[in-house]
Amino acid sequence: MTSSDTTETRTRDEAGVASGSGTGRQREAFSWRFVTPLFMGASLNPMNSSLIATALVPIAHAMGVSVGRTAILVSALYLASAVAQPTAGKLAEQLGPRRVLLAGIVLVIVGAIVGGAGQDMTALTVARVLIGIGTSAGYPAVMVIIRRRAIWAGMGEPPGRVLGGLTVAGSITVAVGPPIGGVLVAAFSWRSAFLVNIPVAVIALLLTMMWVPRDEPLRRRPLREIASRIDVSGIALFGGTMSALLVFLLSLPDPAWIPLGIAVLLCVALVLWELRAAAPFIDMRLLVSNLALTRTYLRGALTLLAFYTVLYGATQWMEAARGLSSQEAGLVLLPMGVFAALVAWPISARNLVRGPLIIGAVSLVLASASLLLFTSGTPVAAIVAVTVLFAIMLGMTSVGNQTALYTQAPAEQVGIAAGLFRTFSHLGSIASATVTGIVFRHNVTDSGLHLLGGVLVGVSVVVLALTVFDRALKTPRRAGEGTSRPGRR
Repeated sequence: MTSSDTTETRTRDEAGVASGSGTGRQREAFSWRFVTPLFMGASLNPMNSSLIATALVPIAHAMGVSVGRTAILVSALYLASAVAQPTAGKLAEQLGPRRVLLAGIVLVIVGAIVGGAGQDMTALTVARVLIGIGTSAGYPAVMVIIRRRAIWAGMGEPPGRVLGGLTVAGSITVAVGPPIGGVLVAAFSWRSAFLVNIPVAVIALLLTMMWVPRDEPLRRRPLREIASRIDVSGIALFGGTMSALLVFLLSLPDPAWIPLGIAVLLCVALVLWELRAAAPFIDMRLLVSNLALTRTYLRGALTLLAFYTVLYGATQWMEAARGLSSQEAGLVLLPMGVFAALVAWPISARNLVRGPLIIGAVSLVLASASLLLFTSGTPVAAIVAVTVLFAIMLGMTSVGNQTALYTQAPAEQVGIAAGLFRTFSHLGSIASATVTGIVFRHNVTDSGLHLLGGVLVGVSVVVLALTVFDRALKTPRRAGEGTSRPGRR
């Protein structure tokens, strides 16, 4: 039996739906019961990325630290996610995506309990790490499930509405995060920003157990073989590299050069190891040979850097400089996620890539330049209008990059590819937290917001160039072509 036959057999077993043909099978393959827990599981990470935004200032007051110090709570989740996302993708491919998804949801519940009961910044940081690791299981595991389901259903093109549903679900959770966080913080204190995960995760856990078919039984393998297939050494080197890099970034503007040196050495060791590994954690050859996929990773990182710089930076500015309450600041950001979802849905159904990415990049340039005009007296309506521009950017680029990822990644590596996509995105998010922490290190001011705007203008110009000059975006490949075509340059 060939590897493709084995893959199809496995996906048939995992699909767990009645046999059919053509469109009927495709409709039944992605029923609302099947996709609902997938959307919830994949949304836990973006929800926790945005939910804490309106709680940072209250946490700083409660813990007696500066607002800039609370950036560690943002960076901790992103560091954990940057390491855990591709790890979860690797585990999903080897151990079964449903198992990985369930384990991640359970870890989210544990992290929520630790954070809700935390008494100092150390406990809150540990909680954010646990939540980051747990929520990281969602997206790569879900992408593996969707890809296998699509192969089973005989779909020649990406399931646009399902992928669009992932984007919409993520956009909505990012949107409702700040306003819900603001309401919860105002009513129940900042601890509710952690504890709210418990009911949401429990529901996701139960729905996944009921409606997502079981993985195939695990084969008994020696421990050494399991470690080799997962590439434990590669994961450890990657985690060490990211940790040392984060320590360096958090030390800015007074750089700690030793952590940077350690990060460089570990990165070199990682590359050398992965080039020789039989089943590499990060396929370096794939990144070099499939330059179209690598550019998609870079666009994802830079657009998320811009988005989360606005999400966290603008929220802190609205509360500390503009004088809005946590609840008011959250409500101001609500249209951003709503418009992103409205923009993403119709585009995703048509599997568009290049056009939406160009429109998103242009919107990012305009929105970033608008921040240079903000002052503490800027009307709320003007702030909302600019956030709508960022919403257009988020909706367009999220759908475009996600569809590009689905079509550019080899079918048998979609889990690790999806995890790496989120890793690059989290690198951008870590950079955004670092930039925001540096700019607002001592005080949140209009001039600091203008500096953030200047940085984002530069980032947006790079994103626009990466999009306009990327010829591989003209014609997305069909699903399943990843194995037969090594990648486009």
